[in-house]
Amino acid sequence: MDQPVSRTLPPQIVPPDFGSAPRVAPPRPFFLRPRILAVAAVAFLALCYGGREIYLRFTHVYEYDARVMADIVTVSSRADGWVTGLPALEGARVAANDVIARIDDRVSKLRGEALATQMQSVQAERERLQAERRMVEDQTNAVIRTRTSAITVKEKALAALQTDLELARLDLERNRSLYDRHVANERQFQVAQASATKLESQILQAQAEYEQAQGSLREAMADRTRLAVIDAQVDALAFQTSNLKAQIAQQAVDVEDRTIRSPVTSVIDRTFVQPGEYVQAGQRILMLHNPNELWIEANIKETQVGDLKLGQRVLVAVDAYPNERFVGRISLIGTATTARFALLPTPNPSGNFTKITQRVPVRVKLDAMPKPLSPGMMVEVEIDVR
Repeated sequence: MDQPVSRTLPPQIVPPDFGSAPRVAPPRPFFLRPRILAVAAVAFLALCYGGREIYLRFTHVYEYDARVMADIVTVSSRADGWVTGLPALEGARVAANDVIARIDDRVSKLRGEALATQMQSVQAERERLQAERRMVEDQTNAVIRTRTSAITVKEKALAALQTDLELARLDLERNRSLYDRHVANERQFQVAQASATKLESQILQAQAEYEQAQGSLREAMADRTRLAVIDAQVDALAFQTSNLKAQIAQQAVDVEDRTIRSPVTSVIDRTFVQPGEYVQAGQRILMLHNPNELWIEANIKETQVGDLKLGQRVLVAVDAYPNERFVGRISLIGTATTARFALLPTPNPSGNFTKITQRVPVRVKLDAMPKPLSPGMMVEVEIDVR
């Protein structure tokens, strides 16, 4: 079955009517005009923005006077000398205990070697005195034993002579009695008398020898006082040895101080000397800080500190990284205002008083650092106190 074919007629051209008046469009309402709509849109956006700002002002604390802080360590020299090397230059990262500066230590090492040599000499002298003491002690003990034995022999001989003298005296008395009764002749009496006299002389000699032996023993005992003298000399050398050990340890510290090491993992911020310069004890050599121990310090108005608590979440905007957001938490709220640490006090001698809102330092510990920070960078903090 054939489908009907639709035909589109060409549009008819109506000739313009030059004799009639032009048509005027009806006027738009006042609120639908473009200028009014634009002003209303701008007012609405401003109202929304203002309402949001007012809401955030009541629920958040903002502070623009905040900086990145770190413990800047000033490394100084503890000894005088020439700087022989600076292995770490400005901007270099060094690990803990790495060498960051060297000072000439040749003279210090020579002093240590001289003290060590003196220490060896004192120890050798002490060993000699100890050997001499052992020798004197052995000799004195041998002499004392010998003279003690001699005294014992003299004592026993004297006792035997005294016994013989008693017998001789008894025999003399008996012969004298017999001689008086004309029983014994005169020769027997004289023999007995001579025998007693001889024994008395021998006893006197034995007593003298006994006393001499005792004197010799006392001399031998007196020789033992040399041991006390030697002991005193050894003790004096012991004190000298202790003193030398202390000096050697002190000299070792002086040598060690001439090799300056980094106390922590750090970044060298600035150097103040160059190799070849002469530095004095206490003169600063360089400054460094630990890049892993950074925090934010914000000076918060005292009227807002009451809303802060430890551990509150803080958003940090760093001027150096406008597209990055750092997150941290309050780790410390200051116990004194910044005015108490000012170098110049602010007295009020005139009596006129103008109340000024004080600032309290608040420390913010960062949870993470997506970008490296440097001490002194300006940041802005936002603290939600809801």
